[in-house]
Amino acid sequence: MKYYPAGRNVYRGICLLLLAVALGIPCATAVTLTPGSTAITTIAQGDPVYIQGIATGHPQVGLQIWFIGYNFVKVSTVQVNDDNTYEYELQQSDTAKLAAGEYVVLIQHPMENGVFDVVYDPSSGTVTNVQTGKQIFQLTGSGSLQSTGAVTALMNAIGSQNIDDTFAVVTFYVSQPATSINPIGDLQQGEKFTINGTTNLAAGDNLMVDITSSSFNPTSKTAPSGFSGAGGMIQVVPGNGRLNTWSFVVDTSTFVPDEYLVKVSGVEQAVTASARFDVVCNGSGDTCSIPVTSTTATIAPAATLPANVTTPLPATPALVLTSVPATTQVSPVPAALCLGSIMVVVLLARRLI
Repeated sequence: MKYYPAGRNVYRGICLLLLAVALGIPCATAVTLTPGSTAITTIAQGDPVYIQGIATGHPQVGLQIWFIGYNFVKVSTVQVNDDNTYEYELQQSDTAKLAAGEYVVLIQHPMENGVFDVVYDPSSGTVTNVQTGKQIFQLTGSGSLQSTGAVTALMNAIGSQNIDDTFAVVTFYVSQPATSINPIGDLQQGEKFTINGTTNLAAGDNLMVDITSSSFNPTSKTAPSGFSGAGGMIQVVPGNGRLNTWSFVVDTSTFVPDEYLVKVSGVEQAVTASARFDVVCNGSGDTCSIPVTSTTATIAPAATLPANVTTPLPATPALVLTSVPATTQVSPVPAALCLGSIMVVVLLARRLI
C-alpha cells in the first residue's frame, strides 16, 4: 500500500495509517475497495461501495473520507472502533446518481495532533489549510477544479511539509449496468453445457436466466404443450479483471430440436442481454427423440348411451325408406262407384246378345 507522509518524525512512521480492507462484507450486492490498491475496479450504477479497514493510533476524531469524481464530491467522517477497525458505505442511492467515469476515494488520517489539517467548507466550496487559515483551492462551485485536478491538489495539500496528516487512495470506475452472454453455438440433443458471460454488476448481485423455445406458443389447457426450456436465478461471482462473471448449467435432454432464446436480466439492476442457440439431432442418423413433457393431453371418454335410446339417423341420409305396418287397412272403395261399374257391365252384355 502506498502512503503519502507529510512529515519525517518517527512517531508518524509508527502511526502510518494501515488501510487493509477486509473482504467478505455481509452484503450480497456490495463492492469492496482497498485503499492503496492499484487494482482496477469497475462498479455498476446502483451498486453500494464499502470501505473497511484498520486505523492505527485510534484517532478520536475518526477518519475523513473524500469521494471525488465527475460532477460529484462527498466528504464525510467515519468513527474508528475500539479495536481500531472502521467501516464506511457509499450507499446505493449515491452510486445510482453517479455519471460514468473515474472516481477517487481518499482516506485522511489526522495523525499526531489529532486534527484534520485540511478540511472542506461546503458553504464556500473551498478546501482550506487549518494551520494557516488559507484557502488552498476551489473544490466545488464556480471556478472549481475538475475531478483529476482536484484530486491532485488535495493530495499535494495533505502531503505538504507543514501538514501533519497522511492518507491513502483507491480508484474505481462507474459504468451503466451491463451484462453479456458468451457465444453458445449449436448443441446436440441430450448434451449438457454451461452458458456464461460477464457483467459489471457487483459479485453477489442476482441475475435471472430464461431459456425458451422459439416455437413456443400459448395453447389450450387440454392441448399437448410444445414447450421445452429452462430457467433459474444465479449470482454474479468475482472475475479476474475489471468485470465479474456468471454461469448457468443447462441439460438439453428434455429439449426438443429447435431454436432457443436465452434472456439474462438483472434482479436488482435494470440490465438485460439475449442470445440464441440451436439444439440439433445427435448426429447418429437416428430420428431425434421427442422428450415427454410434463404437460399431457386430456382426452374425454366417449359418452355411453342408455340401452333404450336409439341412435338417431344422420341429418341428411342418402335414402330413407318407410315401411307400411301390416295392420294398416286400405280405405274401402265408395259403394256408388261399385254399383255404377256393375250396371255398365250388364248393358254391354245385352247388346252383345
